[in-house]
Amino acid sequence: MTLHLRYPLLASLGLICSIATASGLQVSPVLLSVPSTQKAQGVWLSNNGDALVRAQVRVYRWTQEGGEDKLTPSAGLTVSPPMLQLAVGERQLIRAVRLGAAPSGPGAAQEAYRIVIDELPAAIKKGGAKDGLSFLVSYSMPVFVEPAGPAAAPPQLSWKIRTEGEKAVLEVSNSGAAYAQIGVMSFTDAAGHRTEISAGLMGYVLPGAQMRWPLESMAKVFADGGTLQAVVNKKTTQELIAPAHAAQ
Repeated sequence: MTLHLRYPLLASLGLICSIATASGLQVSPVLLSVPSTQKAQGVWLSNNGDALVRAQVRVYRWTQEGGEDKLTPSAGLTVSPPMLQLAVGERQLIRAVRLGAAPSGPGAAQEAYRIVIDELPAAIKKGGAKDGLSFLVSYSMPVFVEPAGPAAAPPQLSWKIRTEGEKAVLEVSNSGAAYAQIGVMSFTDAAGHRTEISAGLMGYVLPGAQMRWPLESMAKVFADGGTLQAVVNKKTTQELIAPAHAAQ
């Protein structure tokens, strides 16, 4: 099974903060890093609501192809327990366990996974959904397995804005060995006019991958080039952007 997913909902669920919360379920932290010297890391699930919480926990290998996120069944990481229920005020530790050796060798890159936590309804009403489970709230948490030996080389990003008809598309490529988390972003043209692109989490670019994001602004905004300012891994960077041209 292969899932091709985008994550427009993640910023609204607080995944660039230290705690994600909705309904009575809290998840902390919202990003995991598994050092090569450790086999497992933990995630706390807490119930701060006023009713019993039931949840399903799954893990997927996370890659990026064709400018999009791709999730496939994981053979390198597992989670325990996969199902749980939390009484009001209760919390439980979920363990993410590495099954094989950490990435190694010259230029070894981080391995990326997603832990998906689905809050389940208390019961399926008669006449409700029959095929599978319906979910109340879903969290998708990034997990990065660090390579053995020297730290992964930092992200090396290249930025382009292309046009597709009257619309614009941002392309970001990462030739480094570590992920890039892209947050708040704006564009300033040669005349000094500023356009906001993202007010929160834009997304991630994994090692050796490229991502594409359609932009709400019209292509003409980027026609003459300018300066792109973005928060990458919580640090502000500026990039000169060439005049936008049509995608080939």
